[in-house]
Amino acid sequence: MSSYPKTLGELRRSQWSEEKIAHRSVRQELRENLLQKMEKEEPLFPGVHGYDDTVIPQIINAILSRHHFILLGLRGQAKSRIVRALTGFMDPQIPVIEGCEIHDNPHCPLCRPCRDRIAAEGDATPIAWLKRGQRYVEKLATPDVTIADMIGDIDPIKAARGGHNLSDELTIHYGLLPRANRGIFAINELPDLAGKIQVGLFNIMQEGDIQIKGYPVRLALDVLLVFTANPEDYTARGKIITPLKDRIGSEIRTHYPASLSEGMSITAQESWIKREGKRRLEVPQYIREIVEEIAFQAREDKRVDRRSGVSQRLPISAIENVLSSAEQRAARNRDSTIVARVADVYAAIPAMTGKFELEYEGEMRGAENIARELIRAATGRTFSRYFPDVNFQPVVQWFEMGGELKVPGNASSSELAAQLKKIQGLFENLSGIGVSAKDDSAIQASAAEFILEGLWAQKRISRTEERGFYAEARKTPEPREPRDPRDPSGRAPKKQFN
Repeated sequence: MSSYPKTLGELRRSQWSEEKIAHRSVRQELRENLLQKMEKEEPLFPGVHGYDDTVIPQIINAILSRHHFILLGLRGQAKSRIVRALTGFMDPQIPVIEGCEIHDNPHCPLCRPCRDRIAAEGDATPIAWLKRGQRYVEKLATPDVTIADMIGDIDPIKAARGGHNLSDELTIHYGLLPRANRGIFAINELPDLAGKIQVGLFNIMQEGDIQIKGYPVRLALDVLLVFTANPEDYTARGKIITPLKDRIGSEIRTHYPASLSEGMSITAQESWIKREGKRRLEVPQYIREIVEEIAFQAREDKRVDRRSGVSQRLPISAIENVLSSAEQRAARNRDSTIVARVADVYAAIPAMTGKFELEYEGEMRGAENIARELIRAATGRTFSRYFPDVNFQPVVQWFEMGGELKVPGNASSSELAAQLKKIQGLFENLSGIGVSAKDDSAIQASAAEFILEGLWAQKRISRTEERGFYAEARKTPEPREPRDPRDPSGRAPKKQFN
């Protein structure tokens, strides 16, 4: 930063005195930098998955149009992440008058203290440089937010200390919006903002200025306003008043991942899976798919409230709990390898039940029972993808002929593998999920358990907490009497004896 101008005089003699830079608005700055990034094919929103063909093109249109915009979407749809990523389209730094509360442009200051300072100090007025991260202001809307918080108010302490009249412009206390001048001001959960506070945003969105209580002064702020909201909040906890909606340039709808692969990429990015320790860690692909499939199943389930949504935080929290369950088992049994199993997915139910809201029918069943049914459905669908045409009849017959298997959830990998190997035809099909006889016993045991859970999910075998895996014995049909086609009743004629 030492090479940048430090006084107003130096600034006027530098490249930052050019008209296109000195008086460029923040929305124009975002527009120009976005176009440059697109021409260079640089990533626009790193870490945001699944929006390349839907949401991101709409955001680009809004920025190129220099619109204030709102992101509407259910919880866990990366709205806040997208809004915060907008700072990437700003210049690395901009010049401001040193000490100014509202980051005044040295070429055209707005506030009275800065104008007085330049009049007194001239070219010697000190200049500071504001980084792009400091130009972003975010506020979570709550019902107790006041106009003073957002816009500003009279500060009697300033008046008393400076000996000013209360009507003097030097006694202004600036709110969050003026402090976001020459930057981005984001309001999360906009419907929770009281209606009278929303009215206070009319001027800045249409005329581009604000009026602070008690002062005949209009500050022409340079700011981009971005909002986020849940679409159901229009009629739930609060609502966005119609005149404000009319002033928002673009309304952009977000959505949940459209495919399993998109969801898994988000979960892999956001979850804490790389654990420290001496044990090797393995989370099989089918376990990751089951965890992700649970969220997809929940979003389709009629017993889950769709208006509330099922956040992407569900699979993120669940996969972390799955791994912790496997880690705990490995530590207790002193296993050298940590391998997640389907049993660990059931152990992760506490990470799921708080992530969805239930309709009446679901409330009657209970959140834990619904979670168990979602896991079973997700396991069945994942099993069908891996084994669409495999004949598991030998495995099913082993159970139908009286075989049962119950292994405690905390059993070691070697104990589980030894028990599973007793089932005929089970280990011969592990190659369908990329597991061979050379793999670690923990990996083989996890894969074999997945097959049994899949057969149970498809109702080909049974499972209970008391008996474990089993199957009802196949009943032998009773012999039937031969039918006589000449007898209308269908019964064979009785033999006559003399």
